[in-house]
Amino acid sequence: MKLSDELKNRGLIQDASADLDTILGERRVLYIGTDPTADSLHVGHLAWVVLMKRLADAGHKIVLLVGGGTGMIGDPKEKGERPLLTVDDIDKNAVALAAQLKAILGDRADFTMVNNAEWLREVKLLDFLRDTGKHFTVNELIKRDLIKRRLSNPEDSISYTEFTYSLLQAYDYRELNQRYGCDLQVGGSDQWTNILSGVDLIRKREGKEVFAFSIPLVTDRSGRKFGKSEGNAVWLDAVKTSPYLFHQFWLNVEDEKVIDYLKIYTFLSLSEITSLEDEWNKDRSTRLAQKRLADEVTKFVHGEAVELETAVVNVATTDLIVDVLVSTGLASSKREAREFIESGAVTLDGEKVSDVTAQVRAGELQRGKRKMNSVRLEVK
Repeated sequence: MKLSDELKNRGLIQDASADLDTILGERRVLYIGTDPTADSLHVGHLAWVVLMKRLADAGHKIVLLVGGGTGMIGDPKEKGERPLLTVDDIDKNAVALAAQLKAILGDRADFTMVNNAEWLREVKLLDFLRDTGKHFTVNELIKRDLIKRRLSNPEDSISYTEFTYSLLQAYDYRELNQRYGCDLQVGGSDQWTNILSGVDLIRKREGKEVFAFSIPLVTDRSGRKFGKSEGNAVWLDAVKTSPYLFHQFWLNVEDEKVIDYLKIYTFLSLSEITSLEDEWNKDRSTRLAQKRLADEVTKFVHGEAVELETAVVNVATTDLIVDVLVSTGLASSKREAREFIESGAVTLDGEKVSDVTAQVRAGELQRGKRKMNSVRLEVK
């Protein structure tokens, strides 16, 4: 199967600046970037981490960009401005992300790691306005969906700082094109207009054709994307989210999502996934698909030798069991946690929890009958 068809069939393509066969028909030098807003990636980033390995395996050269420069500005989000981090925090996070990506992909893919602080922190304002800013009109920028929504709400206006983020991302693409020969940018679909800004800037300034495609945002059952601002982050760092809880998260994926996630997050062939789906459909209560998903993704992130002993979670006596079920991955949302409690599926040290407002105490919190769906609670 052609790579373009493989990616489409796995649900990994949202937008493309040209025909996908044209884009992927030659060996490209491609890049994808992430800003160091935290010291770890989370599962919201994992789709593109896996995608980078797929593309590297297909012979494309990979540049992974950590945004030590753009992270000082912050990508505009749907509502409200991101808090500005200190330069020290940004630099510390950038080092941590670089190390994490190398640990996950180091032996699996050939890639170059760069930090845009190297050039963006040296940019002179007047040069930037003349050489980059003049190629973008305010008329064009304010038509972009996110900016338009922010401007339509007087209580949620957008600062000039955020407004310029798209230009900085375009500057990155041009800089990487000149330094490394990058001619393909990949990013999340929420970044699509920013990505196209780089394609346009290189065409206008250099007279070159470069390419881009985006991948769909992966969401949970409620339609929320995975991320720390959404309150449902599951971290790739083993300290922030233990391998046990990481495995637990995938083990508890809802039936409606599990086959899609197998296609996106694992390296099982599409035929293997189809066979697995057929077997799982004979008796979904076995959660065969979820088990394979959890095993495959956990091995990819944490290694073959990872141990999945029952997690120990520190809690306060004022914490609600509903909240702990969500934070430990035993439930995907507060609504689901309440449903589990009301149906008698939650026990604490073998005793059923029947009150959705119950507070925690030390002991083994379990959801369902399987030991793997349990955590050991210790009171701080």
